Amino acid sequence: MSTYKLYYFNGRGRAEVARLIFAVAGQKYEDVRYESEQWPGHKSEMPLGQVPVLEVDGTKLPQSISIARFLAKQFQLAGKDNFEQAKVDAVVDTIGDLLAKYVSARWPADESKRDELIKKFFADEVAKHFQNLEILGKLYGDGGAFFVGKHLTWADLLFYDFGETLIGLDGDCLNNYPWLSQNRAEVGKQPKIAEHIKNRSETPF
Repeated sequence: MSTYKLYYFNGRGRAEVARLIFAVAGQKYEDVRYESEQWPGHKSEMPLGQVPVLEVDGTKLPQSISIARFLAKQFQLAGKDNFEQAKVDAVVDTIGDLLAKYVSARWPADESKRDELIKKFFADEVAKHFQNLEILGKLYGDGGAFFVGKHLTWADLLFYDFGETLIGLDGDCLNNYPWLSQNRAEVGKQPKIAEHIKNRSETPF
């Protein structure tokens, strides 16, 4: 049986989707969290000098999406066949497009423009990408509340986690998107997800 260690900072960030996959799978793993002052002493230990990193049986794997996709396949959360996996990837890529826009707005080169950029991000990018995600959910979800095939996949987990970040900035951002609201509600009701969220430490991101 494989052993797993997940390295990241003490926050949700880009590691939380992997933690959610582990939670749904009921898989034990070592959750290694670095405080900011500890990180410089460990940076050289990582293949690309960054985290998250997943260590599987002693071998380290970088890149958050590669980690999540691997774990999803490992624990049957990636789609039931190749075409379902492609649908899941399409949803994930669409979320990734929005996440890239968020990062640019949230951490701009000129921090004095952050509030202005966040406001523009919600007005322009969130609206466009949420519409796209609703289209995909209705197209691939077979009339259910999950993004693909009426069953939970890591696409649902990724949107659930990123949605939490966006709701923290604008509590009304999902008001005009009933399918996405239903999707997050359904994911949050999953017993292992609810238990994970109840028991995890509160962090600002």
